[in-house]
Amino acid sequence: MKQYDVTALGELLIDFTENGLSEQGNPLLEANPGGAPCNVLAMLAKYGRRTAFIGKVGEDAFGRKLAGILAECGIDTEGLCFDPQVHTTLAFVHKLADGDRDFSFYRNPGADMMLSVADVRKDLIRQSRIFHFGTLSMTDPGCRQATEAAIGLAKESEALISFDPNLRPPLWRDLAEAKEAILYGISQCHVLKISDNEIEFITGMQDYDRAARSLQDQFYTKLICVTLGEEGSRAYYGDQVVCADPYPADQVVDTTGAGDTFTGSMLNFLLERADQKNTGADGLQEEGTGVLLEDLEADELERMLKRANAGASLIVRRRGALRMMPEPEEITALCGEK
Repeated sequence: MKQYDVTALGELLIDFTENGLSEQGNPLLEANPGGAPCNVLAMLAKYGRRTAFIGKVGEDAFGRKLAGILAECGIDTEGLCFDPQVHTTLAFVHKLADGDRDFSFYRNPGADMMLSVADVRKDLIRQSRIFHFGTLSMTDPGCRQATEAAIGLAKESEALISFDPNLRPPLWRDLAEAKEAILYGISQCHVLKISDNEIEFITGMQDYDRAARSLQDQFYTKLICVTLGEEGSRAYYGDQVVCADPYPADQVVDTTGAGDTFTGSMLNFLLERADQKNTGADGLQEEGTGVLLEDLEADELERMLKRANAGASLIVRRRGALRMMPEPEEITALCGEK
């Protein structure tokens, strides 16, 4: 049995989010730990999953703080590296009137960009049932090579490969490069979580069913989940299309991490299902992508989406993400499970 359920590679940073005004009327900024891959792992850790992270932070106060927070959340930090010369990446998040966000990054360079092939812990990937990544680790040649090397190791070890584009246009010199990186990620993954604006960006289609089918026709991706904000989410598996309504929040405090919470819940559902269905005669769990994605039925896909939607609904009611992930009991209560 593999040591880890999920290992993720990518960015770990500080999100400075607005939290009121000072007496002088200046915005107060709260330093929240962030980074999409680690948010996903934090949600999985809430479910009791064994998780590990591969990435790089600065050898500075923020980097040390982030390492401590990962450990606090139950995420293995053996794959976390410290750069003595480049500072931890910072993001400034401005909340828009519609609840969405505008990002400004201090990352030219940032420590997460400095991850190299030599930094990638092969043992963590080889000992993982699922490998998860995004595109922020592909914005520059060095970290892209590290990401590609990690994907190669995941394939060799027969891990399920999960991908979330997590498109951040300000971090790309050219959006054509971003599109190329997203298409590469889709070509490598078994499970794709993609937002409505991302699938429209990559396919040019506003009909999401058509867009998802075009990706299925082009790539090997077995399961595609499209998040639609206030319209819920959809899953595409084989010939099946399953939709799930959202769980509207009375007040949206911060949408940061909504997609990551969705992804963490989705991956946990696949792991939980495999654990229940595929225990061998010796009592050990079988491994491999086929076990995790085998014969998904429509009712299972709907249950998976409902849990993921509920998790996303809960996180947007809170400020921050990585340390604020909902408890599994909150998720099941919101979506009406016992």
